[in-house]
Parts: sequence; C-alpha cells; structure tokens
Amino acid sequence: MNQKGSGWINGFLGVLIFSGSLPATRLAVMDFDPLFLTVFRATIAGVLAGVLLIILRQKKLVRSDIFPLFKVALCVVVGFPLLTALALQYVTSAHAIIYLGLLPLSTAIFGVLRGGERPKPAFWVLSVLGSCLVVGFALTEGPTSSPIGDTLMLASIIVCGYGYAEGARLSRKLGGWQVISWSLVLSFPLMLMLTLYYLPASWASIHGSAILSLVYVSVFSMLIGFVFWYRGLARGGIAAVGQLQLLQPFFGLVLSAIVLHESISWTMFVVNIGVVLCVAIARRFAS
Repeated sequence: MNQKGSGWINGFLGVLIFSGSLPATRLAVMDFDPLFLTVFRATIAGVLAGVLLIILRQKKLVRSDIFPLFKVALCVVVGFPLLTALALQYVTSAHAIIYLGLLPLSTAIFGVLRGGERPKPAFWVLSVLGSCLVVGFALTEGPTSSPIGDTLMLASIIVCGYGYAEGARLSRKLGGWQVISWSLVLSFPLMLMLTLYYLPASWASIHGSAILSLVYVSVFSMLIGFVFWYRGLARGGIAAVGQLQLLQPFFGLVLSAIVLHESISWTMFVVNIGVVLCVAIARRFAS
C-alpha cells in the first residue's frame, strides 16, 4: 500500500475513534466536574504514554521539539477536551457534534500556516460553503442552542485545528504515536497535580456509565485515536486527510441517539449530508 492510501486508512480509524468522544464526554460531565475530567483523562493517558515510550525505548527529545510538543499538549490534551466539556454543560452532544463539521476547514487553514500545504482555490470555496452550512444550522437551532455553548464549541474547533496541524507536522519527524505520547508525558506533572487538587471528595454518586466514559476518553480519545490520526495526517496530507473529519458528525449523531437517547432532527442530517458533499468534492482540490 502506498503512503497516501495508508494515510487515508489511518485517518479514517482515527475519526472512527474520535466519533465517540463527545457522547462519552457528555455522559462523563453528568457526574464529573469538566475541569477534573480534563486533567484526570490526561493523567491516565500520560501514564500509558510514558509506559509505551519506555517499553519501546524511544530516544530522548531534542530541545527544538519540546516547545512545539507543549503547543500540541496545550491544544489537544487540555484545550479541546476542556472547551468541549464546558460546552456540553449547555448544549447536547448532538448539537455540539454539528460543530465538528468546521474542523476540516480549521485543520486545513493551519495546515497551510504550519505545514506549508497549498490547496487549490476551489478547495477553499467548497470548505467555506460547508462551514457556512454548519454555522447557519447552529444559528437557527433556537431553544436547543446556547450562546455560551456555541462560543465554547467554536473556540474548541480553532484550538483543535491548530493542534492537529502542529502535531501532523511533528509526526513527519517523530512519528504519529510518539507525538501524542510525548505531549502527554510533558504535560503529565501539571495534570497530575491538578487531578489531586480537584479530586472529588467522594465517588459514591459517580455512576458506572460516567466511569466507563472516563475510560473511553482517556484511553481511546486521548491516546489511541491520535496514534492513527497523526499518522494519517502526516502520510496523506493535512488538508486532504483532514476532510475525513466530516464523517465524524454522522458517526457521532448515531452514537448520541443510541447511547444518550438524544433526539436527532432531520435538519441535522440534511446539514451533515450537505457538508459531506462539499468536502467530498473539495478533496479533489486539496493538493
């Protein structure tokens, strides 16, 4: 299999894993404080990442890689999980998932700024059109929408797009799983201290569903998903493979309906179909 094909397969597996993140986070914040959830999931993933680096005997980082890795950690280890956890206190996961339709555009923009990629003009036209569908939907949602929740989701998309592009750029040098692992390890001391500080006084009221959701976002969303995702972006191109994120709302909406029993309006599916069509065509002009 050629490098580009491998990139698309890895990217798809990453998207599939990430699709469960928002529904799982929605379940977790019903019992856990959003800040505690953010730092605790990073702490758990940091332990696993450190074990991986030791077992597989990875070489030490060079000084020039440390600051970029801290930026990745700030975006995808802390920023995106915290902002989405806060947003899900105000909006449903089904509503928040629609915003994931903006991630390909955000990732592509930072792919140009940080990765040196140059998609064709038609790519930007179609990407912006798809993004407008998402924003238009959010503005017409009425009672299910929340200015605070929507603002937090928009901020999370910007932060996440930068983290994806920066991580993909580093993955070309360090490797996909090494980037997220080192990012988690570098942020581990602070995450551990904050975890101990915000540790709940009692876990008696914590439901099993919240604990299982915590395990999912810690192991899969925070670590395993990034192994595939960064490898896919590095091999297949940030702007091109980044468009696979448009599949994430579809998978996420299905999971929200099954796991959380949230209502899925027909307009949500119409918006998703329109956005996916835009991105499917835009993929031809990504490189």
